[in-house]
Amino acid sequence: MTPEHNFPSSTEARLDMLTTINRAIAGTRPEPLPPYPVSATLTRAEILHQFEDRILDYKAAYTHVSAAELPGAIAAALGDARRVVVPAGVPSEWLTPGLDVLRDEPRLSNAELDGAEAVLTGCAVAISETGTIILDHREDQGRRALSLIPDLHVCVVRGEQVVQTVRQGVDAVAQSVREGRPLTWLSGGSATSDIELVRVEGVHGPRRLHVMVVG
Repeated sequence: MTPEHNFPSSTEARLDMLTTINRAIAGTRPEPLPPYPVSATLTRAEILHQFEDRILDYKAAYTHVSAAELPGAIAAALGDARRVVVPAGVPSEWLTPGLDVLRDEPRLSNAELDGAEAVLTGCAVAISETGTIILDHREDQGRRALSLIPDLHVCVVRGEQVVQTVRQGVDAVAQSVREGRPLTWLSGGSATSDIELVRVEGVHGPRRLHVMVVG
């Protein structure tokens, strides 16, 4: 059973925010902010189960494998995709023979990225309570365009990279922010709706996301 949260309602939070703004405009010292709401602490197994539940709820694919099983699982996730963008920092042992590996050295053009069928990356951290994956675009993730243009994104997440709360996820990438690195936050594949609420996938990023949790 998922532990209950002691989060304020959206109305209460909005009122608190507006009250703080009004007091600041009036020159009144604002009251100290309340403690950041936290969830009941989960075990490692519960965190991974929660992460899986959230990923599947976003209609993304999820696979939990051992390190030895990872290359075969990646090959299965890629399916018929053969032209795969692979950042320089992705270990070669993740790859199986037969792939047309596209490296970003020299930098791939947008047309070349558009011609790729998939991209394979690592990640910086993942958050179980929201099912969010954060990329900070280090060597195993490559620059942002690599993970935004191909239709399928296979993202490898080490088990220890999955944290429970958004606050823990933000703390994990704090150094990246200080270094001026861009962050990309993924919660399922790219999807949006127009004014008539017609869902369209793949407009702002990969249409399909497959998350591989290792360990």
